[in-house]
Amino acid sequence: MSITSLLQQTTLLPEHYRALSVKEMESRILSIKQKLGSKLFIPGHHYQKDEVIQFADATGDSLQLAQLSAANKEAEHIVFCGVHFMAETADMLTTKQQHVYLPDMRAGCSMADMADIYQTEQAWPILQQLFGDTIIPLTYVNSTAAIKAFTGRHGGACVTSSNAKELVQWAFTQKQRIFFLPDQHLGRNTAYDLGIPLKNMAVWNPHKNILETNEPLENIQVILWKGHCSVHEGFTVHHTEVVRKEHPTMQIIVHPECSREVVAAADDAGSTKYIIETINRAPSGSAWAIGTEMNLVNRIMKQHPDKHIISLNENFCPCLTMNRIDLPHLLWSLESIEQGQPHNRIQVDEYTTAEALSSLERMLARG
Repeated sequence: MSITSLLQQTTLLPEHYRALSVKEMESRILSIKQKLGSKLFIPGHHYQKDEVIQFADATGDSLQLAQLSAANKEAEHIVFCGVHFMAETADMLTTKQQHVYLPDMRAGCSMADMADIYQTEQAWPILQQLFGDTIIPLTYVNSTAAIKAFTGRHGGACVTSSNAKELVQWAFTQKQRIFFLPDQHLGRNTAYDLGIPLKNMAVWNPHKNILETNEPLENIQVILWKGHCSVHEGFTVHHTEVVRKEHPTMQIIVHPECSREVVAAADDAGSTKYIIETINRAPSGSAWAIGTEMNLVNRIMKQHPDKHIISLNENFCPCLTMNRIDLPHLLWSLESIEQGQPHNRIQVDEYTTAEALSSLERMLARG
């Protein structure tokens, strides 16, 4: 089986870009955007730095940006300011005439990388032996194209943090059990909210090739891949306790990629879009502690000076892999396109694309 042809010859940022002033880089980026016009589209994920977001033609979550890229038929060059799996999805949804680039090939996602396709292919027959043909796989969109293809091949679907509940409900109409990749926390929080007891959830450990549970196998309804978001797992119950003590009237809202314990200790939880919309709707003077990526929290703070907003963990760092995309890399990517020698193009092979799209299409039809 052919898998994602992602790792093409990767070149490193020429050193002279580091010597440019911010003003010069911004001026050159603007010039290229004006020159290429509608042939260029720059989607920017919510977690990107402000220095990059200022040049984005659209901001949003990963799937939303991939869909906007596909809808923009005039765009020949899509410079995706996000991470690998996001650019892969954009490539799969766009036409052959549209080319997707990642400004820095080192911009990956630790969560997506925790669900390796080879480990997944090893796990599946073992789970089939344990449970028979009673399992349907679901994968968070924060996964590689190869994992999306695996899910599609076995009749499953993708989910987002916004539609996970709807897709989990659908999955249980198809099979007795679900196999949720790669984020155990989103899977656990979603299933728990739908009434599935925590004891009926087991964790698949890909490093040991074992199912971690103390329950009889017949009681297991949800099999969670042992993966997580390094950003959201950094929020702890201790952080919620500190906020409760220091800011008694402050509401805590977190992303469902946080642990079950943190979500339970918060006042509310939801997707990035949900968090943004909740703060937008909140009355002036309200107070919020937000448990999600720091670049986004800082941007929300700037957009709402009339509200008291803090990070749930004020000593927390932004997503390090997202932060690899900066002004020098963006300028370098755009100038390479302008010069007719683009680099860091993201391409997913046709076989993987076809199977991955079936997983995405099942989601879009129901979620």
